[in-house]
Amino acid sequence: MTGGGGARRIADDVRSGARTARDVVEEHLTAIAAREPEIHAFNLVLADEARAAADAVDEVVARGDDPGPLAGVPLALKDNMCTRGIVTTCSSRILEGWRPPYDATVVERVRAAGAVVIGKTNLDEFAMGSSTENSAFGPTRNPHDPTRVPGGSSGGSAAAVAAGFAPLALGSDTGGSIRQPAALCGVVGVKPTYGVVSRYGLIAFASSLDQIGPFAATVEDAAVLLEAIGGHDPCDSTSIARPAPSLLAGLDDGVSGLRVGIVDEMTEIDGIEPRVREAVRAAAGGLEAAGAKVDTVSVPSATYGIAAYYLIAPAEASSNLARYDGVRYGLRVDAEDVAHMNAATREAGFGREVKRRIMLGTYALSAGYYDAYYGQAQRVRTLILRDFERVYEQFDVLIAATSPTVAFELGAKTADPLAMYLCDVCTVPANLSGHPAMSVPFGTGEGGLPIGVQVLAPALGEATMFRVARAIEQAAGKTP
Repeated sequence: MTGGGGARRIADDVRSGARTARDVVEEHLTAIAAREPEIHAFNLVLADEARAAADAVDEVVARGDDPGPLAGVPLALKDNMCTRGIVTTCSSRILEGWRPPYDATVVERVRAAGAVVIGKTNLDEFAMGSSTENSAFGPTRNPHDPTRVPGGSSGGSAAAVAAGFAPLALGSDTGGSIRQPAALCGVVGVKPTYGVVSRYGLIAFASSLDQIGPFAATVEDAAVLLEAIGGHDPCDSTSIARPAPSLLAGLDDGVSGLRVGIVDEMTEIDGIEPRVREAVRAAAGGLEAAGAKVDTVSVPSATYGIAAYYLIAPAEASSNLARYDGVRYGLRVDAEDVAHMNAATREAGFGREVKRRIMLGTYALSAGYYDAYYGQAQRVRTLILRDFERVYEQFDVLIAATSPTVAFELGAKTADPLAMYLCDVCTVPANLSGHPAMSVPFGTGEGGLPIGVQVLAPALGEATMFRVARAIEQAAGKTP
């Protein structure tokens, strides 16, 4: 569904003078004007700012200089990444109208690479959700079928790429919030190794799990963007002290001789649609035909991933969201004293799902329950990490389903939080381990809706992961 050419092609054309960045931006703004009222991918379209940024790129080209690897490429930002002087809301009333005094590191890096920020995308409030229906500003719709969800929490970013509003977008992935919407919208989505991309300026949900990553129409374009945003950042204490991963150089090296494991617990479990399971097997067949050695493998503790995640993530959220108190920034509801003002502000500012997770997390951290819930969940997390490390002694990469289903109808799961949480069953293990994982489109399921196949790799294994993803993408092109 994407239009306007791939990101790398656009950048090459802009650098060579074959196209102007201004023309590229106008083309994408036209696409936004045509479908955005139907899709609602954006909380804010930055039309004037994008035009000015494009003109600046064109001036650099006119001087004979290189604007960077993303020269003139429109890029959408999830609205939980700080943009200096530009409203950043996390799709929450509690931050409505707040203008950060600084840019997130990833925002600085994409601009330095020549990208043009075209808008801030909608998300589940504070990134808590799997459907982008929890936004205070209304749901985003799937461009393939507007009666369906785009996935979440980065549904706006996934929809923006799928609809052709921008060739590239950034999202954040705490439990699958890049990969799951990428699968449901039929685009590529990447969660890098924890610490490969700076979290400075990403408004926190669960700090030990959150990671920023790219959306793109192709594996190659995702590689270009990850190379641009990766690398050490002294502003982030969890940032890994090494350069950005080199991905493009080996992207087409093939998969001959690589050992690929199909994860039983993330492909054969109850609730996975048959067409999704078949897509994983077909992708495995494509890798085998390309020379990889494929076998099934068990990661037993992965079955506990959802239970551990929904204790750890809400616990961290309850701590991180304590800062929204009506005093320092954002919404304030006046009351007779500070305690009542704080309570009234949080009652009015947070939506139902955020309140639910704050309560879950506060309970899990409370005296008398900490060891039984949060402490135990952290021990399970360690077990999951060790199981994956053991499996990676035998396999170079793993593959699995990304989402157990194709995009479901708007409203289908909003009344059943547990059913919504189970959307993340295949994605949360990689967040708990901190390892990289990505979703690649592979075929279609019910109603012709996209299916995503997930590729997982050991820590800092992005280069091999991208090679395998490229091979799956090529196999998908041969699949009817």
